[in-house]
Amino acid sequence: MWLAIVFIIIGISSRLLPHIPNLSPLVAVALFSGVYWNKKYGYLLPLSIYILSDLIIGLHSTVIFTWSSILLIYLLGTYLRKRKTFANTALYTLSSSLLFFVITNFGVWLMGWYPHTPEGLLQCYMRAIPFFRTSLIGNFIYVGILFGAYEYFLARRVLAKETL
Repeated sequence: MWLAIVFIIIGISSRLLPHIPNLSPLVAVALFSGVYWNKKYGYLLPLSIYILSDLIIGLHSTVIFTWSSILLIYLLGTYLRKRKTFANTALYTLSSSLLFFVITNFGVWLMGWYPHTPEGLLQCYMRAIPFFRTSLIGNFIYVGILFGAYEYFLARRVLAKETL
């Protein structure tokens, strides 16, 4: 349980403290939760980070898209659980990044931030590419840190396999 609390504190802090836009551990936490935490309650960790931090920052018109994409990434993690190799973890990290990008930017377009035309949708995605690059880099870094540190400490028997 203490590990979940640490993740929540770090996750919320990563959204509240000054940081490079879209360089956040939240996609990595969602994927990690799907792999390592109990299926019954594991989704609560990444979702609670998003909900609590959005309540502090302020709710916005695209929360349904960010929250649902985090849940889908958690589900990807549950599939990765039994297929966990270095290559699959990299593939699932890329897939998670793309999923978050596609869903959240579709939400931005749908909520009227761009014209409801094919050109408006294309413009929305094109303008988001620089943020995607940062997000992708951050996701790979954070997945490497979270998965690597957890496996390292499990192998050294510093951690017992914890479930939420």
